Amino acid sequence: MRFYLYEAYSLWRRDMLSFSRQKDRLIGYSFAPLFLLAFIGLGFKNQIYFPEMKNIDYLSFLTPGMVAMTLLTASNSTSFLMLWDREMGFLKEIMVTPSSRIGIILGRTASGVTVAIFQSFIILFGGIVMGSRFHRPEGMLISLIFMALIASAFIGLGLSLASFKKETYGFSLVLNFILYPFLFLSGALYPVDRLPSLVAPLSYYNPLTYGIDGLRYSLLGVSSFSPALDLGVMAASCLAMLGLGTYLFEKGEWD
Repeated sequence: MRFYLYEAYSLWRRDMLSFSRQKDRLIGYSFAPLFLLAFIGLGFKNQIYFPEMKNIDYLSFLTPGMVAMTLLTASNSTSFLMLWDREMGFLKEIMVTPSSRIGIILGRTASGVTVAIFQSFIILFGGIVMGSRFHRPEGMLISLIFMALIASAFIGLGLSLASFKKETYGFSLVLNFILYPFLFLSGALYPVDRLPSLVAPLSYYNPLTYGIDGLRYSLLGVSSFSPALDLGVMAASCLAMLGLGTYLFEKGEWD
């Protein structure tokens, strides 16, 4: 166990050093959510209210959804970087050492979660500057739990898909094609109960629905489901997706 943690820490430290030197990644991943907050959230802030949610304005409602969008983007990046390391030969160099594949998964997941949370707090700060009203300051700390669970779950999903790909070409398009339905069927942009009746039932089988609901409970003090249900569904989804990602990574050919 101690050896796994050392491997994970080494990979986490490498990825953090790499991320600190790539300021364009930080700007690129934060641009779209901040853009949507500024032009959609501010545009409809005084036009859309949700009476069932204590008359929360649309900007405040949208901010947790944009945090989730940032988490999905960071999860996409983590899986892409795994394939990139394979093409560049770095992954092969690790595989010929006594390093375990579990340690590699733990390190990559830890670095992906760290980057995702860091970028999410940029979105939260941007929302505050624009006028988002959060229910309680300590909710920021509670939201960390849901951020970590969302990021870990979708990193696991991305690693599962990466196990079937042998090159980076087109991988981001395939992953986005799978991830964005999760986003649009999660209540990130509008309440789940306002979705068309034909697709609304799908949102209840979407783990991200419960992750975003947990974020809204943490930050806004309102939720569509029980916070305990949100936490339980996200924890189970995280374990299932990471478990699947680890299994497929161990079975895959990465040399």
